[in-house]
Amino acid sequence: MEFVTIDDIRAAADRVRDAVVRTPLIPAGWADPDRPLWIKPENLQPIGAFKIRGAFNALGRLDEPVRARGVVSYSSGNHAQAVAYAAAAFGVPAHIVMPEETPSIKIDATRAYGAEVVICGPGQREKVADEVVAQTGGVLVPPFDHPDIIAGQGTIGLEIARDLPEVENVLVPVSGGGLASGIGTAIKALCPDARVYGVEPELAADTAEGMSLGHRVDWPVEDRNRTIADGLRSQPSELTFAHLEKVLDGMITVSEEQIRAAVRELAFKAHLVAEPSGATALAGYRLGSVPPGRTVVVLSGGNVNRELLLEILGSPA
Repeated sequence: MEFVTIDDIRAAADRVRDAVVRTPLIPAGWADPDRPLWIKPENLQPIGAFKIRGAFNALGRLDEPVRARGVVSYSSGNHAQAVAYAAAAFGVPAHIVMPEETPSIKIDATRAYGAEVVICGPGQREKVADEVVAQTGGVLVPPFDHPDIIAGQGTIGLEIARDLPEVENVLVPVSGGGLASGIGTAIKALCPDARVYGVEPELAADTAEGMSLGHRVDWPVEDRNRTIADGLRSQPSELTFAHLEKVLDGMITVSEEQIRAAVRELAFKAHLVAEPSGATALAGYRLGSVPPGRTVVVLSGGNVNRELLLEILGSPA
């Protein structure tokens, strides 16, 4: 298996520079004194999530005649928007398969970027996407299971290392594993003494279990769909799991209420809107289980339905 390298990530950074926001590190002055905290707010990207990085890198790497045939992807939301947005920028058609349980805000945004959305049943994304590829002749751009996607997401780690070279802990949400694979690869190359932790909901903790056993495990989609963190319901591929085993120092799992509390904290303390998936790394930080030291949490996205956000913000602190 060929692993993504820091050179791949540097090349991706050059490729996506004009398309993505170089998000800052925001100091959290209210955090634990022995764990100074910075927030990497990827919710500030044009599509409201980090996925734009991998999508633009993947589409940018395609030969023009191949890209012109159009692209196909499958996603529970943020990758869907990213591919739709990138396809519009490149002037090519996009067909996106989205499961029926996807929040409406993500489906509507994907359509607004010009993509043709195909709704499928739970656990049917990959199968339906293969059918759409056969029907359209487009090229598949998967949400995490590709080196170009991993390298694109890794540009976040490149920025963290440049802005805070003395970082000691980096906490990253884990779903399919592309984000943590890329960030971990960059951090380990540029800040070799830093620790990188993945954070998952307890209700979708297949990666944590797999890492403890030394091999991937399969959780039924019905179980993973229980978590409020709709962007963290996927499972790692062989490629991403191998990267995670190489670059992660541990996995942290958090409860549904801890995720909700992190959404509230980001809104009221940092003045940042986070979807539950995006707040999960902060929830992991709040457990206090990482060693003392300068810590960065990745706020991966902010695409949350208005009704859900109001419900979370209005619930008791």
